[in-house]
Amino acid sequence: MRAARIQSIDTLRALTMVLMIWVNDFWSLDGIPDWLQHMPADVDALGFSDVIFPAFLFIVGLSIPFAIQARRDKGDSDGRILWHIGVRTFALLVMGFFMVNLETYDATTAVIGKSAWQILMIVAFVLTWNAYRPSRVPLGVQRSLKTVGIAILVALAVVYRGQGTDGHTGMQPHWWGILGLIGRSYGICACVQLLVGRSLTAVAAAWLFFAGFNIAAFAGALAFLEPLKPWVSIVGDGSMPAMTMAGCFVATLYRERFADGRAGRFLAVLVALGVVTIAVGFALRPAWGISKILATPAWTEICTGIGILAFALFYWLADVRGLNTWPDILRPAGVATLTCYLVPYVAYPLLQWLPLELPAVLTTGIAGLLKSMVFAIAVVIVTGGLNKTGIRLKI
Repeated sequence: MRAARIQSIDTLRALTMVLMIWVNDFWSLDGIPDWLQHMPADVDALGFSDVIFPAFLFIVGLSIPFAIQARRDKGDSDGRILWHIGVRTFALLVMGFFMVNLETYDATTAVIGKSAWQILMIVAFVLTWNAYRPSRVPLGVQRSLKTVGIAILVALAVVYRGQGTDGHTGMQPHWWGILGLIGRSYGICACVQLLVGRSLTAVAAAWLFFAGFNIAAFAGALAFLEPLKPWVSIVGDGSMPAMTMAGCFVATLYRERFADGRAGRFLAVLVALGVVTIAVGFALRPAWGISKILATPAWTEICTGIGILAFALFYWLADVRGLNTWPDILRPAGVATLTCYLVPYVAYPLLQWLPLELPAVLTTGIAGLLKSMVFAIAVVIVTGGLNKTGIRLKI
């Protein structure tokens, strides 16, 4: 039996992306509550911002089983699907690599300013990975545009100058950036899901393996693997694949056990699973604390549980109650998520070039938070406009 796609996945993804853009704009504010922000690495605490990225990883996992099945329904072989997973992972790694190097860009020694380099980077991403419509853009033109995009990326890498602490000024991987972390987690979990197929037991075992790997790493049981980390590593010592694999498990659970309409039982299982996972996180807290920066087991499990409970709520609202009539202006955040994420990287330098500065009252406290939310919604609206013109990244 083929399970229909769960409507609440797109709804939850859209909300998570809006919140991600919102919290990413907090750098421009003053006087906002600490509990809304990212917690420092040495503080045993969980800020609201610390939950957003894990929620997105969980949603990535929710989408993987449906995406693989959709490709199989189109007639793609496992080899073809594996190729697609590799291409998508590589694209996210490349984008993450460029974006993380933006953080150490040295405009004083580079031949072009940081803002110009940043905008050209996003232009190159669009040219290279845009989902061109064949009816509008012939195949030959598509190939030419992609070639231009790749050439721009190469040129940007050549002219790049960074503030390397070791004297190295070229581009370096550092921590691969948010998109790189998503790409690596996606690649690992998508390959696992492709390998184990519809086996709920195997998917559960994979989730437990990554969660256990995370715990074992902090317990010091995997010290013998340290020499391999520069070449082979599981993202966040298993933390991030564990979150993504939890999403794969929930989606597989639905497809294999509850796609026949037993919504009540599915919700009960989700709530129980979310509560237990959060309880495990708090049980692990005394050992290593809660820290997003360090990707501790407590952070991993608590955020996974929050993701499961949030999905349960949206599943009940959208798929059970049918309350999925949400504002159309927010839909692009759920269906053109990558484009939406990249828009601020163009918006910020353009806004900095404008000869205006917001009064302090609009960048402080509640007024500042509202300003950042208006910015986030504006980004989604712009994304919708770009989609209508044929600009939508899809990898």
